[in-house]
Amino acid sequence: MTETPASALSRIGWRGEIPASDSGTDHRRIARVVAQHRAGYELHDGEHAFTAQPAPRFLKPGIDPGDRPAVGDFVWISNAVPPTIEQVLPRRSTLSRSAAGERHLRQVIATNIDTVMVVCGLDGDFNPARIERYFVLIEGSGAKAVVVLTKADLAADAQALTDQLKARMPAGTEIHAINAKTGFGVDALLAHLGPGSSTVLVGSSGAGKSTLTNTLLGEARQSTQAVRANDSRGRHTTTYRSLIMLPSGGCLIDTPGMREVKLTGDESFDGGQFDDIEELAGECRFGDCSHLAEPSCAVRAALDDGRLDPERWHSYLKLRDELAAAAESLEAQLRRKSESRVLTKALGKRLDEKYGRH
Repeated sequence: MTETPASALSRIGWRGEIPASDSGTDHRRIARVVAQHRAGYELHDGEHAFTAQPAPRFLKPGIDPGDRPAVGDFVWISNAVPPTIEQVLPRRSTLSRSAAGERHLRQVIATNIDTVMVVCGLDGDFNPARIERYFVLIEGSGAKAVVVLTKADLAADAQALTDQLKARMPAGTEIHAINAKTGFGVDALLAHLGPGSSTVLVGSSGAGKSTLTNTLLGEARQSTQAVRANDSRGRHTTTYRSLIMLPSGGCLIDTPGMREVKLTGDESFDGGQFDDIEELAGECRFGDCSHLAEPSCAVRAALDDGRLDPERWHSYLKLRDELAAAAESLEAQLRRKSESRVLTKALGKRLDEKYGRH
């Protein structure tokens, strides 16, 4: 029985039937972006891996980086030799962050994913505030967030740290403590790695993402290195994002360690990360309470009597202020783009009127 293109693509996370090509030609096919390098892209069509180059329009300086092909994307490619990526198909989910630096540029981490596994070591890498930041970033991506606490063997009391984190996270958050080297606890992750699924690993360098990937693969394909003893940080053993097909039938995207997890301005607290704090703020006597010295401040009362952890309160304030600043920056950028389009259109009209261009 001949395999259909849709069934072949299902091995790399495709769902449904193949859409008709809007180019009016049959000289195109669908593949998935599995890696991106400076020299081009690596793609997979469910049967074979191959390289491809992006169409010239994706290389224009003015294009939004988020509109370029990214790891996880399903794309239309030409059947030419070498193939060319002609179009990015609609994404069912997108995980992005704001790129490092002063300019507000969106960096796509992965697309068409079902689960984001936030990987954090139970050594010096353990940082609940950073995990909260990841959850804010993931909210609105279209994917589910799961916490994976690696290096359970290095923690004096892994269960106590797990419980500590669980108390800070939204109710129902999946948190798994594992030892990726021995495989302890890894089976609990397989529910997210079945046929047709796509999962991305995010976390700091040295958190254990590559070790976990190798365990799930059953072979040492991703390089790993020891972390520094003084701060539990590692060097970037994974230097680019790559999508890997797992024996369990799912697809896994490994990513380089992230030094910065900058918000884009599109995020919110709608995922329930800080519902308790916002409920407390709603109980304050004054609607514009700054939670500093006002009378009948419910937040200050909760801080004073121990119901609200000061560290978590400061984490909330930092994320709230950063989100507001990022949203303002994003709004200003969108406004500049809109004004630029209007000016370009007006200039074109004047040139047409002056020189009779049509």
